[in-house]
Amino acid sequence: MKTSDIIASVGVIILLIAFLLNLFNKLSTDSKAYKLMNFIGAATCGYSSYLISFYPFVILEAIWSIVALISLFRVPRGTSV
Repeated sequence: MKTSDIIASVGVIILLIAFLLNLFNKLSTDSKAYKLMNFIGAATCGYSSYLISFYPFVILEAIWSIVALISLFRVPRGTSV
């Protein structure tokens, strides 16, 4: 197994764990942990795609990572900082 395969597998596992925890009501999509797992998983998958020069997936995962990162630091409306 190549390094890029291992990195991709770790990223996918993180994303699937977040998905399953949410599916079974163990982790809310609004929780910091869920958002962080999405960011780390997507960034990891994006990096592994970069290593194998599969750029459509790099773009997909980069956007996913950016959105997850923004949501991680976004303050919900109606709350004060």
